[in-house]
Amino acid sequence: MAVEEIHAEMVSSVWKVLVEPGTEVAVGDTLVILESMKMEIPVLTERAGTVRELHVTEGEVLQEGDLIATVE
Repeated sequence: MAVEEIHAEMVSSVWKVLVEPGTEVAVGDTLVILESMKMEIPVLTERAGTVRELHVTEGEVLQEGDLIATVE
């Protein structure tokens, strides 16, 4: 089964985590909301499946390319 890795696209902080491992998600569901330069940036999944791993916590600062989650 294919796995989607979701990475941060920019330096940002994790404002809100909306899922946990085991959560079933559909295409376009928001996994986390990042904050950068006072803007909220939803991070969406591009495939339906189950969140296998969540690599971030609220308040954490991410660098571009950091792994946020995997969906299987």
